[in-house]
Amino acid sequence: MTGEQNPSESLYDAVGGLEALRRLSNTFYDGVLADPLLAPVFADFTRTHIEHVAVWLAEIFGGPARFTAELGGHQALLRSHLGLSITEGQRVRWMELMTVAVQKELPDDELLRRRVLEYFDWGTRIARDVSAAPVGEDLGDPGPTPRWGWDGLQGGS
Repeated sequence: MTGEQNPSESLYDAVGGLEALRRLSNTFYDGVLADPLLAPVFADFTRTHIEHVAVWLAEIFGGPARFTAELGGHQALLRSHLGLSITEGQRVRWMELMTVAVQKELPDDELLRRRVLEYFDWGTRIARDVSAAPVGEDLGDPGPTPRWGWDGLQGGS
């Protein structure tokens, strides 16, 4: 499918919907939990985390807005990173493991994979920055859940 994107198709549809995002999350977290650098960050990990991540990604990539409707939206996602003190080394390792998962679980489409990984690079930088603040920090209003498409962040900074 390389090079055959339909510009009206969301990244959500192009990756294969929620089931593909569940597979991606499962593969990724299998790697994370076995990784000595990242496993400590996920000390409180539960399998429901995989579903929450898949639902978040579905919304980010243009699918149903269930994370906002059911799981607290952008504010809840940001707050879940408070106090984790994520290092740049951990962020880079996270990206390495996500790249492996993307290559394994998403369609063999170079542009699609690049756009998805660009989102993860952007998002992990925010997570790293937010994680430096203590649990309970007032983050203010981060606005609505971002959307990421074929041209990157949609209508935002």
